[in-house]
Amino acid sequence: MDELKVLLQENLNIEFCQAVLSNPRKKETAEKVKVRPLLKRDRLVFQIETFRNHQAFHRNAEPSEACALIMEAMENMRQMQMETVKYLYTVLVSKKGRVTIKKKASGCERKEIDYGHNRKKHYILEEGVPVPFLRDLGVMTEEGKVVRSRFDKFRQINRFLEFIEDILPELDRDREWTILDFGCGKSYLTFAMYYYLHEKKGYDIRIIGLDLKKDVIRRCSELAEKYGYEKLTFLEGDIAGYTGTEQVDMVVTLHACDTATDYALAKAVGWKAKVILSVPCCQHELNGQMENEVLNPIFKYGLIKERMAALVTDALRAEYLEREGYDVQVLEFIDMEHTPKNILIRGIRNGKKGENREAIRRCEEFLQVSPALGRLLG
Repeated sequence: MDELKVLLQENLNIEFCQAVLSNPRKKETAEKVKVRPLLKRDRLVFQIETFRNHQAFHRNAEPSEACALIMEAMENMRQMQMETVKYLYTVLVSKKGRVTIKKKASGCERKEIDYGHNRKKHYILEEGVPVPFLRDLGVMTEEGKVVRSRFDKFRQINRFLEFIEDILPELDRDREWTILDFGCGKSYLTFAMYYYLHEKKGYDIRIIGLDLKKDVIRRCSELAEKYGYEKLTFLEGDIAGYTGTEQVDMVVTLHACDTATDYALAKAVGWKAKVILSVPCCQHELNGQMENEVLNPIFKYGLIKERMAALVTDALRAEYLEREGYDVQVLEFIDMEHTPKNILIRGIRNGKKGENREAIRRCEEFLQVSPALGRLLG
């Protein structure tokens, strides 16, 4: 770890932009750590934001203390991305504690660093900066101003890109990555992924958008060709029957209706996809199955049962993915005031089968349910 300590000592200064520590060995210690610079009374400090049990804890520290705190946090983390004005560093820590540091030129500029404590919300795709696909999809004007009636969509796109940003350490820069977007629809987020990962971050990616609507696929294909996005392809097809590729590294499924989400997740597990990002929609299946004598007084209220069924569906999906070898988080995608479909299931493959098979069986038996994903995965 001495090499990492030297790296921090040399870079925790005015040219530091940000750092993200991720991929924990023990989630109860910390799920993720973010570091950013602050100026307090003209004195440079570093805010260390630790995420644990769905809460964020903040601590401000001067450079030497910040270095010690980051080193302590890295004892539990396998990865760190640190960006300075000049360089972007990727730090990997093996099971035996061996540290590997990769360095490349950074896109961070001094004028972009915000040292304020109460910062204005920073969006990955910034207001006032024209983005071609956002303009053509009606989210931005020609000048890059966000259309007032589409601001919720603008926020949703940026929130999704924050989840993409979190999984960057999982992406291998030495090879092409294949990303499959099931039920891509008008493809706001598909275009956003390609623009962010390929155009802004320089990753070698191939994205396939799949949907059943011919006119939507035709329009998206025209836009991809217009922008010169050579590795962004749109195809007409059904999630359950898709067999167009043998290997997929990342599966995205956003608002695929009812059990279409389950078919997409099952496909992802079958491919052993490294990353899964799923925002489910319209979970009707378990609403017609759930039966329990103890809970019948609650289930007689249709609206309550419907909402409980949706939550149980997503919780069981998360459990199935954990059983199949994924680190899983269930996260808030966007504020409830903007959309009730606000749960995102994020899975990162670890290859270790979960030990929750019996717990899942008891839960299914208690509610007398047989969810589609459980059946598809056997």
